[in-house]
Amino acid sequence: MKIVVLDAATLGEDLDLSPLSLEGDVEVYARSAPDEVRDRIADAGAVILNKVKIGEAQMPPAGHEPGIICIAATGFDNVDLTVCRTHGVAVANVRGYSTDSVAQVTVGLVLSLISHLPAYCEVTRSGAYTRGGTANRLTPAYHEAAGMTWGVLGAGKIGSKVAAVAAALGCSVLTCRRHPDGQSVDLDTLLRESDVVTIHTPLNDTTRGLIGAAELAVMKPGAILVNMARGAVTDEKAVADAVLSGHLGGFGADVYSVEPYPEAHPFTAIAGLDNVLLTPHMSWGAVEARERCLREMILNMQAFFRGEIRNRVDLV
Repeated sequence: MKIVVLDAATLGEDLDLSPLSLEGDVEVYARSAPDEVRDRIADAGAVILNKVKIGEAQMPPAGHEPGIICIAATGFDNVDLTVCRTHGVAVANVRGYSTDSVAQVTVGLVLSLISHLPAYCEVTRSGAYTRGGTANRLTPAYHEAAGMTWGVLGAGKIGSKVAAVAAALGCSVLTCRRHPDGQSVDLDTLLRESDVVTIHTPLNDTTRGLIGAAELAVMKPGAILVNMARGAVTDEKAVADAVLSGHLGGFGADVYSVEPYPEAHPFTAIAGLDNVLLTPHMSWGAVEARERCLREMILNMQAFFRGEIRNRVDLV
């Protein structure tokens, strides 16, 4: 069986892909341009991809379609499920593999923004602390997380993990869920009452542009926003404007509507600010998480060829 890995570079150079060779003949491509995908996946039993987009233009002609597309992610908005269903191609994602990894980075970003850690580290790194002659430096002033209200938008596995950590830190936690459970609040309430808002909702037709200028205006002046979901869940221009105007006290993101984001992106104007932390879509990728993801994709592949259903998103 032919197994094709379309964008191995996004999985990390240190990830050992050799377990795939036990399942078939493996072709590994570091990257695949849109016009290269069609030929590369033709007649493949299984395709592994992370960020590569699959639509009608990338689908091989009838009789040469791959058997299954295994997505190295939980989100699957880069794969057109309608096209895959039409061509009889199975699609499977991986769930829960990165919960601890993403939650860890989310909390790290929030605490760094609350405590102004980048600014304090720079004071020491630059030598200003050594030259200052004072035993400590307490500018800019920072506040304890305990007692703050932390709003979690999208309380699935990752959001729930973040909520648990926030509660352990002494925060009052609000959650906003797609399917209200009697304890969650609506989006307006979450935005109005939270000192910190972290976003963990999937990208779909109902969440695209969910946080725009109107929603940002509802947030408390000086509140912190961290997007760990998908870039297009927010209006990125509106977010940048809210940072530049001072309405947002801090902003962090690990995801962008275009990745990597181009020089003309709105975040270019705020990337160097002390109250902004932007990371290169790395939060999902702890070593343990990536190894777990690979194992799960292999299990998805094996299940498919045994005629079993496992993590199939094309059947939803």
